[in-house]
Amino acid sequence: MIRSIIENRLIPETDYIYGFAELTGLLDKKYTEFPSGLSIGQRLDDTILDEIDTGNGPTPAYYELYNETNRNLMELASRLQNDLEILGVKSVIIEPTIPPERSNSVEYLRTLTADVSHKMVATRAGLGWIGKTDLFVSKRFGPRLRLVSLLMDHPLKPAHIPITKSRCGTCTLCVDRCPAGAANGKLWDIRVRREEFFDAHKCRETCGKLARTRLNVDRRVCGICVSVCPIGKKVKK
Repeated sequence: MIRSIIENRLIPETDYIYGFAELTGLLDKKYTEFPSGLSIGQRLDDTILDEIDTGNGPTPAYYELYNETNRNLMELASRLQNDLEILGVKSVIIEPTIPPERSNSVEYLRTLTADVSHKMVATRAGLGWIGKTDLFVSKRFGPRLRLVSLLMDHPLKPAHIPITKSRCGTCTLCVDRCPAGAANGKLWDIRVRREEFFDAHKCRETCGKLARTRLNVDRRVCGICVSVCPIGKKVKK
């Protein structure tokens, strides 16, 4: 029933992926009543992403796409939350990105981590892995997507085995092109802390500079590593 409700909301289905994750013991204690998670990914437009690679930085079109996709995912999550409530399933929406009021808080700036990681939910759902520049890399779209998550108090059996290690192999395209030099090329797995392979503070600082100089906004936007990753990238004739 829940699966069919979700699929009826994902239109067109070619633009989305989703999966269920078993999260018992993996979340902060305030979420202990939610043993399951739903991860949904929405594909980003290839043409706009390819322009980032060509121009070596974020474009106004990418910035608008980023914000629009986040809005779409929040609207989708809200509709699904209402659908689940009718079934008697309680859920909590984890927003696609950190809200502006929290992104500048002392607590967030110290660790640059969220209460619930979209990437953790998605890897537990078997949808993909974490790349060398800390991107979520999906099997279907590569990193060319945005994620939203819902925590649910209803236990659900995942359809896929959780992915516990990187599948990036020896590829270093994102590492080589990162303008912040934030990645060292080490492969992710569930035993590796983010700080061992990626400096999120360096990334944030450089994304802020790029957004101010190229977009004239006080945000943190880049997209270069998303655009250069060969996984999910359409091969041009």
